[in-house]
Amino acid sequence: MNKTELKRKAIEEIDKRRFNAEQEAKTRAEKIENEIPEIVEIRRMLTQTAAQLSMDIVRRNKGYESNFEKIKKNSLEGQQMIKNLLRGKGYPEDYLDVQYRCKICNDTGYVDGKPCECLNRLTLRYAAEELNRSANMPLADFNHFNLEYYRGITFEGTDSFIKMKENYSYCLNYAAEFSRESGNILMYGPTGVGKTHLSMAIAKELTAKGFNVIYGSVINILQAVENEHFGRAVKGTDTLSTLFESDLLILDDLGAEHDTPFNEMTLYNIINTRINTGSPFVISTNIMPDTFAERYNERIISRLMCSSKRLLFVGNDIRQLKRMGQ
Repeated sequence: MNKTELKRKAIEEIDKRRFNAEQEAKTRAEKIENEIPEIVEIRRMLTQTAAQLSMDIVRRNKGYESNFEKIKKNSLEGQQMIKNLLRGKGYPEDYLDVQYRCKICNDTGYVDGKPCECLNRLTLRYAAEELNRSANMPLADFNHFNLEYYRGITFEGTDSFIKMKENYSYCLNYAAEFSRESGNILMYGPTGVGKTHLSMAIAKELTAKGFNVIYGSVINILQAVENEHFGRAVKGTDTLSTLFESDLLILDDLGAEHDTPFNEMTLYNIINTRINTGSPFVISTNIMPDTFAERYNERIISRLMCSSKRLLFVGNDIRQLKRMGQ
Protein backbone atom coordinates (compact mmCIF):
# COMPACT_ATOMS: atom_id res chain seq x y z
CA MET A 1 0.00 0.00 0.00
CA ASN A 2 1.10 3.58 -0.57
CA LYS A 3 0.94 6.34 2.06
CA THR A 4 -2.53 7.50 1.00
CA GLU A 5 -3.94 3.98 1.28
CA LEU A 6 -2.29 3.41 4.66
CA LYS A 7 -3.73 6.66 6.01
CA ARG A 8 -7.17 5.81 4.67
CA LYS A 9 -6.97 2.43 6.42
CA ALA A 10 -5.97 4.15 9.68
CA ILE A 11 -8.87 6.63 9.41
CA GLU A 12 -11.31 3.77 8.85
CA GLU A 13 -10.01 2.05 11.99
CA ILE A 14 -10.32 5.23 14.06
CA ASP A 15 -13.87 5.78 12.75
CA LYS A 16 -14.68 2.24 13.82
CA ARG A 17 -13.24 2.91 17.29
CA ARG A 18 -15.38 6.03 17.67
CA PHE A 19 -18.54 4.23 16.54
CA ASN A 20 -17.90 1.33 18.93
CA ALA A 21 -17.18 3.68 21.85
CA GLU A 22 -20.40 5.60 21.27
CA GLN A 23 -22.46 2.44 20.88
CA GLU A 24 -21.03 1.04 24.11
CA ALA A 25 -21.87 4.30 25.91
CA LYS A 26 -25.42 4.10 24.56
CA THR A 27 -25.76 0.54 25.87
CA ARG A 28 -24.52 1.62 29.31
CA ALA A 29 -26.95 4.54 29.34
CA GLU A 30 -29.88 2.24 28.55
CA LYS A 31 -28.84 -0.03 31.39
CA ILE A 32 -28.66 2.86 33.87
CA GLU A 33 -32.04 4.20 32.75
CA ASN A 34 -33.60 0.99 34.04
CA GLU A 35 -31.53 0.72 37.22
CA ILE A 36 -31.35 4.37 38.31
CA PRO A 37 -34.32 6.31 36.85
CA GLU A 38 -33.37 9.40 38.89
CA ILE A 39 -30.40 9.90 36.58
CA VAL A 40 -32.69 10.04 33.57
CA GLU A 41 -34.62 12.94 35.10
CA ILE A 42 -31.48 14.83 36.09
CA ARG A 43 -30.02 14.48 32.59
CA ARG A 44 -33.32 15.62 31.05
CA MET A 45 -33.34 18.74 33.21
CA LEU A 46 -29.71 19.49 32.35
CA THR A 47 -30.46 19.16 28.65
CA GLN A 48 -33.44 21.47 28.90
CA THR A 49 -31.57 24.19 30.78
CA ALA A 50 -28.64 24.00 28.34
CA ALA A 51 -31.05 24.32 25.41
CA GLN A 52 -32.76 27.31 27.03
CA LEU A 53 -29.43 29.04 27.62
CA SER A 54 -28.43 28.49 23.98
CA MET A 55 -31.70 30.02 22.83
CA ASP A 56 -31.26 33.03 25.14
CA ILE A 57 -27.76 33.60 23.79
CA VAL A 58 -28.87 33.40 20.18
CA ARG A 59 -31.80 35.76 20.78
CA ARG A 60 -29.76 37.99 23.09
CA ASN A 61 -32.53 37.80 25.66
CA LYS A 62 -32.17 40.18 28.56
CA GLY A 63 -30.20 38.81 31.49
CA TYR A 64 -28.72 35.80 29.69
CA GLU A 65 -25.28 36.66 31.10
CA SER A 66 -26.46 36.27 34.69
CA ASN A 67 -28.44 33.14 33.78
CA PHE A 68 -25.27 31.58 32.41
CA GLU A 69 -23.56 31.45 35.82
CA LYS A 70 -26.71 30.11 37.44
CA ILE A 71 -27.12 27.39 34.84
CA LYS A 72 -23.43 26.55 35.05
CA LYS A 73 -23.76 26.11 38.81
CA ASN A 74 -26.86 23.94 38.42
CA SER A 75 -25.13 21.87 35.75
CA LEU A 76 -22.15 21.16 37.99
CA GLU A 77 -24.45 20.21 40.85
CA GLY A 78 -26.45 17.95 38.53
CA GLN A 79 -23.32 16.24 37.26
CA GLN A 80 -22.15 15.65 40.81
CA MET A 81 -25.55 14.18 41.74
CA ILE A 82 -25.24 11.74 38.82
CA LYS A 83 -21.76 10.74 39.94
CA ASN A 84 -22.98 10.17 43.49
CA LEU A 85 -25.89 8.03 42.29
CA LEU A 86 -23.58 5.95 40.08
CA ARG A 87 -21.05 5.49 42.87
CA GLY A 88 -23.82 4.52 45.26
CA LYS A 89 -24.80 1.67 42.93
CA GLY A 90 -21.22 0.48 42.55
CA TYR A 91 -20.48 2.09 39.17
CA PRO A 92 -17.51 4.32 38.36
CA GLU A 93 -18.30 8.03 38.17
CA ASP A 94 -17.53 8.18 34.43
CA TYR A 95 -19.67 5.14 33.60
CA LEU A 96 -21.97 7.16 31.31
CA ASP A 97 -19.14 8.97 29.51
CA VAL A 98 -18.11 7.87 26.03
CA GLN A 99 -14.82 6.01 26.55
CA TYR A 100 -12.85 7.11 23.52
CA ARG A 101 -9.51 5.40 23.09
CA CYS A 102 -7.77 8.68 22.30
CA LYS A 103 -8.62 11.38 24.84
CA ILE A 104 -6.96 14.06 22.71
CA CYS A 105 -9.12 13.84 19.57
CA ASN A 106 -12.01 11.71 20.89
CA ASP A 107 -11.31 9.20 18.14
CA THR A 108 -11.82 11.64 15.29
CA GLY A 109 -8.20 11.42 14.17
CA TYR A 110 -7.81 15.19 14.00
CA VAL A 111 -7.16 18.11 16.35
CA ASP A 112 -7.72 21.65 15.08
CA GLY A 113 -7.78 20.33 11.54
CA LYS A 114 -4.41 18.55 11.88
CA PRO A 115 -3.80 14.79 12.16
CA CYS A 116 -3.78 13.62 15.78
CA GLU A 117 -0.83 11.65 17.10
CA CYS A 118 -3.08 8.57 17.28
CA LEU A 119 -3.71 8.76 13.53
CA ASN A 120 -0.02 9.22 12.77
CA ARG A 121 0.98 6.28 14.96
CA LEU A 122 -1.71 4.01 13.53
CA THR A 123 -0.65 4.90 9.97
CA LEU A 124 2.95 4.14 10.93
CA ARG A 125 1.88 0.84 12.48
CA TYR A 126 0.20 -0.24 9.26
CA ALA A 127 3.27 0.83 7.28
CA ALA A 128 5.47 -1.20 9.64
CA GLU A 129 3.22 -4.25 9.31
CA GLU A 130 3.36 -3.93 5.53
CA LEU A 131 7.15 -3.77 5.54
CA ASN A 132 7.49 -6.57 8.09
CA ARG A 133 5.13 -8.80 6.10
CA SER A 134 7.45 -8.59 3.11
CA ALA A 135 10.41 -9.46 5.34
CA ASN A 136 8.93 -12.93 5.95
CA MET A 137 10.91 -13.37 9.17
CA PRO A 138 9.00 -15.39 11.80
CA LEU A 139 9.19 -13.84 15.25
CA ALA A 140 10.95 -15.95 17.86
CA ASP A 141 10.44 -15.53 21.60
CA PHE A 142 12.52 -15.53 24.74
CA ASN A 143 10.90 -18.69 26.14
CA HIS A 144 12.31 -20.85 23.35
CA PHE A 145 15.88 -19.59 23.59
CA ASN A 146 17.76 -22.64 24.92
CA LEU A 147 20.97 -21.74 26.75
CA GLU A 148 21.93 -25.42 27.00
CA TYR A 149 23.21 -25.27 23.42
CA TYR A 150 26.08 -23.10 24.71
CA ARG A 151 27.13 -25.12 27.74
CA GLY A 152 30.67 -26.52 27.72
CA ILE A 153 31.83 -24.42 24.75
CA THR A 154 34.62 -21.87 24.77
CA PHE A 155 35.52 -19.29 22.12
CA GLU A 156 38.96 -17.71 22.32
CA GLY A 157 38.94 -18.17 26.07
CA THR A 158 35.32 -17.00 26.48
CA ASP A 159 32.82 -19.34 28.16
CA SER A 160 29.90 -19.44 25.70
CA PHE A 161 27.30 -20.36 28.31
CA ILE A 162 28.19 -17.45 30.59
CA LYS A 163 28.45 -14.96 27.72
CA MET A 164 25.15 -16.02 26.14
CA LYS A 165 23.38 -16.01 29.49
CA GLU A 166 24.51 -12.39 29.89
CA ASN A 167 23.30 -11.57 26.37
CA TYR A 168 19.95 -13.24 27.00
CA SER A 169 19.43 -11.30 30.24
CA TYR A 170 20.41 -8.01 28.60
CA CYS A 171 17.98 -8.50 25.70
CA LEU A 172 15.20 -9.64 28.04
CA ASN A 173 15.61 -6.53 30.19
CA TYR A 174 15.90 -4.34 27.08
CA ALA A 175 12.50 -5.56 25.89
CA ALA A 176 10.94 -5.29 29.36
CA GLU A 177 12.08 -1.69 29.94
CA PHE A 178 12.01 -0.43 26.36
CA SER A 179 11.19 3.17 25.53
CA ARG A 180 12.05 5.57 22.72
CA GLU A 181 15.02 6.58 24.89
CA SER A 182 16.47 3.05 25.02
CA GLY A 183 19.93 2.61 23.59
CA ASN A 184 21.11 0.73 20.52
CA ILE A 185 22.39 -2.83 20.34
CA LEU A 186 25.00 -4.28 18.01
CA MET A 187 24.97 -8.10 18.05
CA TYR A 188 27.99 -9.70 16.41
CA GLY A 189 29.40 -13.19 16.12
CA PRO A 190 29.46 -16.27 13.88
CA THR A 191 26.49 -17.58 11.93
CA GLY A 192 23.80 -19.52 13.77
CA VAL A 193 24.60 -18.56 17.36
CA GLY A 194 21.32 -16.84 18.29
CA LYS A 195 21.58 -13.25 17.08
CA THR A 196 18.47 -13.38 14.92
CA HIS A 197 16.55 -15.33 17.57
CA LEU A 198 17.10 -12.75 20.32
CA SER A 199 16.56 -9.75 18.05
CA MET A 200 13.27 -11.27 16.85
CA ALA A 201 12.33 -12.04 20.46
CA ILE A 202 12.73 -8.34 21.23
CA ALA A 203 10.55 -7.52 18.20
CA LYS A 204 7.81 -9.92 19.27
CA GLU A 205 7.78 -8.63 22.85
CA LEU A 206 7.59 -4.97 21.84
CA THR A 207 5.05 -5.51 19.06
CA ALA A 208 2.76 -7.18 21.61
CA LYS A 209 3.10 -4.06 23.78
CA GLY A 210 1.95 -1.82 20.95
CA PHE A 211 5.30 -0.41 19.83
CA ASN A 212 5.90 0.11 16.12
CA VAL A 213 8.81 -2.20 15.31
CA ILE A 214 10.44 -2.64 11.90
CA TYR A 215 12.42 -5.83 11.47
CA GLY A 216 14.03 -7.34 8.43
CA SER A 217 17.25 -8.27 6.72
CA VAL A 218 19.51 -5.44 5.62
CA ILE A 219 19.43 -6.87 2.08
CA ASN A 220 15.64 -6.69 1.76
CA ILE A 221 15.27 -3.30 3.40
CA LEU A 222 17.96 -1.68 1.26
CA GLN A 223 16.42 -3.29 -1.81
CA ALA A 224 13.03 -1.77 -0.94
CA VAL A 225 14.59 1.68 -0.54
CA GLU A 226 16.48 1.30 -3.83
CA ASN A 227 13.35 0.22 -5.71
CA GLU A 228 11.47 3.28 -4.49
CA HIS A 229 14.39 5.60 -5.21
CA PHE A 230 14.59 4.45 -8.83
CA GLY A 231 10.83 4.25 -9.40
CA ARG A 232 10.54 0.46 -9.37
CA ALA A 233 8.07 0.26 -6.45
CA VAL A 234 4.39 1.08 -5.89
CA LYS A 235 3.95 4.81 -6.32
CA GLY A 236 3.60 6.66 -3.03
CA THR A 237 5.40 4.14 -0.82
CA ASP A 238 8.02 5.59 1.51
CA THR A 239 10.12 2.95 3.25
CA LEU A 240 12.73 5.44 4.46
CA SER A 241 10.18 7.48 6.42
CA THR A 242 8.88 4.30 8.05
CA LEU A 243 12.44 3.29 8.98
CA PHE A 244 13.11 6.73 10.46
CA GLU A 245 9.87 7.01 12.45
CA SER A 246 9.40 3.52 13.93
CA ASP A 247 9.87 3.06 17.67
CA LEU A 248 12.54 0.40 17.08
CA LEU A 249 14.39 -0.64 13.93
CA ILE A 250 15.87 -4.15 13.81
CA LEU A 251 18.29 -4.87 10.97
CA ASP A 252 19.40 -8.47 10.55
CA ASP A 253 22.54 -9.77 8.85
CA LEU A 254 24.46 -6.55 8.29
CA GLY A 255 27.25 -7.22 5.80
CA ALA A 256 25.30 -9.61 3.58
CA GLU A 257 24.10 -6.75 1.35
CA HIS A 258 25.80 -5.84 -1.93
CA ASP A 259 28.72 -3.46 -1.52
CA THR A 260 27.50 -0.53 -3.62
CA PRO A 261 27.73 3.25 -3.17
CA PHE A 262 23.92 3.47 -2.95
CA ASN A 263 23.70 0.86 -0.20
CA GLU A 264 26.54 2.45 1.72
CA MET A 265 24.96 5.90 1.50
CA THR A 266 21.51 4.59 2.48
CA LEU A 267 22.85 2.56 5.37
CA TYR A 268 24.69 5.56 6.76
CA ASN A 269 21.59 7.71 6.32
CA ILE A 270 19.44 5.23 8.26
CA ILE A 271 21.90 4.79 11.13
CA ASN A 272 22.80 8.48 11.34
CA THR A 273 19.20 9.71 11.23
CA ARG A 274 18.05 7.35 13.98
CA ILE A 275 20.99 8.31 16.18
CA ASN A 276 20.34 12.02 15.63
CA THR A 277 16.65 11.64 16.46
CA GLY A 278 17.32 9.44 19.49
CA SER A 279 15.51 6.49 17.90
CA PRO A 280 16.93 3.10 18.96
CA PHE A 281 17.97 0.25 16.70
CA VAL A 282 19.19 -3.33 16.99
CA ILE A 283 21.63 -4.57 14.37
CA SER A 284 23.06 -8.07 14.00
CA THR A 285 26.07 -9.02 11.92
CA ASN A 286 28.54 -11.84 11.36
CA ILE A 287 31.34 -9.29 10.97
CA MET A 288 33.68 -8.93 13.92
CA PRO A 289 34.48 -5.35 15.03
CA ASP A 290 38.18 -5.63 14.21
CA THR A 291 37.34 -6.36 10.55
CA PHE A 292 34.61 -3.74 10.06
CA ALA A 293 37.08 -1.45 8.30
CA GLU A 294 37.42 -4.04 5.53
CA ARG A 295 33.73 -3.62 4.68
CA TYR A 296 32.51 -0.15 5.72
CA ASN A 297 33.78 3.40 5.64
CA GLU A 298 34.89 5.23 8.74
CA ARG A 299 31.68 7.24 9.09
CA ILE A 300 29.48 4.15 9.38
CA ILE A 301 31.90 2.40 11.73
CA SER A 302 32.17 5.45 14.00
CA ARG A 303 28.40 6.00 14.24
CA LEU A 304 27.67 2.33 14.77
CA MET A 305 30.40 1.48 17.27
CA CYS A 306 30.18 4.62 19.40
CA SER A 307 26.41 4.56 19.78
CA SER A 308 25.74 0.89 20.51
CA LYS A 309 25.93 -1.63 23.30
CA ARG A 310 28.05 -4.36 21.73
CA LEU A 311 27.07 -7.97 22.46
CA LEU A 312 29.43 -10.75 21.42
CA PHE A 313 27.58 -13.96 20.48
CA VAL A 314 29.61 -17.17 20.70
CA GLY A 315 28.90 -20.87 20.39
CA ASN A 316 28.34 -23.59 17.84
CA ASP A 317 25.97 -23.20 14.87
CA ILE A 318 22.63 -24.04 16.49
CA ARG A 319 20.93 -24.53 13.12
CA GLN A 320 23.34 -27.33 12.31
CA LEU A 321 22.95 -28.86 15.77
CA LYS A 322 19.16 -28.91 15.33
CA ARG A 323 19.45 -30.53 11.90
CA MET A 324 21.69 -33.18 13.47
CA GLY A 325 19.08 -33.76 16.17
CA GLN A 326 21.26 -32.55 19.03
